[in-house]
Amino acid sequence: MNMQPERVNGIEQIQTVAALARETWMSHYVPIIGRAQVEYMLEKYQSVEAIARQIEAEGYEYYLIPACGYFALVPDAANRSMLLSKIYVRAEKRGTGLGRAMVAYAEQRGRELGCRELWLTVNRNNAGSIAFYKRMGFRKTNPLVTDIGRGFVMDDWRMAKTLSSRSKADRLPRPG
Repeated sequence: MNMQPERVNGIEQIQTVAALARETWMSHYVPIIGRAQVEYMLEKYQSVEAIARQIEAEGYEYYLIPACGYFALVPDAANRSMLLSKIYVRAEKRGTGLGRAMVAYAEQRGRELGCRELWLTVNRNNAGSIAFYKRMGFRKTNPLVTDIGRGFVMDDWRMAKTLSSRSKADRLPRPG
């Protein structure tokens, strides 16, 4: 399976991401937060228009792994950090190493941009994703409750991990 991410930069790729968002969110989040909130959040954050605005005006970098999943990064040079804003894998592709590869790419991109921290938010009731992020080295830093309108809130954990200036491979002892 090709796990090389493609930087999203055109309307067709944005449409593909929006379709993947609908598929992954409906199957994953409806049991956690309900259909009404999922529909609202998809329109507000993952519609074609919202994704295009995020890329064009808000500094988001979206990446697509065709037919498998997508993720989005938001560099913050002032704070030397990067938000892993989105990371979604189709249900049948979970457990294949794709999520791990996405996190590794985010770490690499963060180091390229001089970031010291990679962080994300995750719903407090999303036990499977929280366990995955812990395996990837993230730690809970604080709870976040965000009013997103129409009576909905995001009840999340902020999780973060420190980015070293070098990759693990660079830190391995050299033969001698």
